Amino acid sequence: MTRLTRTVAAATLATALALVSACSGGSDSADAAKTGDGSSLEKVTYLTSFGNFGRDSYAWVAKDKGFFKEAGFDVEIKPGQGTGAVIQTIVGGQADFGPIDLTGGLLQVGNGQAKDFVAVAAIQQRTMAAIVSVEGKNIATPKDLEGKKLADTPGSVVRNLFPTYARMAGVDYTKVTWVNDQAQNLMGTLASGQVDGIGQFVVGQPTVEAVTKKKPVVLPYSNVMQDLYGNALITSSKIAKENPEKVKKFTAALLKGLEYALANPQEAATILKKNVDATNPAAAAAELQLMAGYVRSSNSGTAIGTLDSDRVAKSIAILQGAGALKSNITPDQIINFDLVPKA
Repeated sequence: MTRLTRTVAAATLATALALVSACSGGSDSADAAKTGDGSSLEKVTYLTSFGNFGRDSYAWVAKDKGFFKEAGFDVEIKPGQGTGAVIQTIVGGQADFGPIDLTGGLLQVGNGQAKDFVAVAAIQQRTMAAIVSVEGKNIATPKDLEGKKLADTPGSVVRNLFPTYARMAGVDYTKVTWVNDQAQNLMGTLASGQVDGIGQFVVGQPTVEAVTKKKPVVLPYSNVMQDLYGNALITSSKIAKENPEKVKKFTAALLKGLEYALANPQEAATILKKNVDATNPAAAAAELQLMAGYVRSSNSGTAIGTLDSDRVAKSIAILQGAGALKSNITPDQIINFDLVPKA
């Protein structure tokens, strides 16, 4: 086993620790709780999308580099537990901001499972959802998934979107078997041969290769669902309405951290390690490098963080056409375009 393989494989062993580690180096120290002019910083609680992986390190970068402090915030960063839980925590008032999978948010709103939150910036311009297999499973195209067994958590966006993805990719989804598994066990389940593939984000492929000792086969949803966004920053409808300037300032500081992390993935990984001891820096940096192409718009020079109403409407139409939404919704029901960064 090479040194790099051993290093990346160690990330899997640290996954469970990273998920539960609140690492409350999260809140700025009392000595730093004032701005340069002596005024007090406003306390803010931020949730990551899921645990403390490299893909979420940009928040720690914004904190470590002083971007939050410059904007007037004393930010406590806590590990999120996925789209549904992040929405519930923010709407319930236990956190102020956090990223969710935007398509997952559309599904939650359209199916009456959530309300009272709004998206205010895109983190990724394309969905990172994917089915990941390995060589030797006779999977090379979406059609090859028929007759195969896949594993994922029951509430995963990858899993919830699969029927829609399958229809658009020409797959009979009734011929695909899904089994339940916990997020931290998925790669091991694939490695053991119990399943043919797993629900995963594309950035997870370096760790998949290290754990399975085989070359990953990745089927990105974005290949057939090009209008779907990835993660988006959300806040509660209450905060957006009562304090829009707070939202704009926080969003700008966070996106500054995102840009810095993408430009300096090794430094960002080191910053994450400093705050979250379970971090594997090599894996974290690799995730950021893979994520970069999903954050920046592939067909224009628009600024990071922008959201386009027409694209969101197309996403809704895709979900409605696939029968994935119980009620009709509009982009304005989930996105506050007055607060979104301008293109």
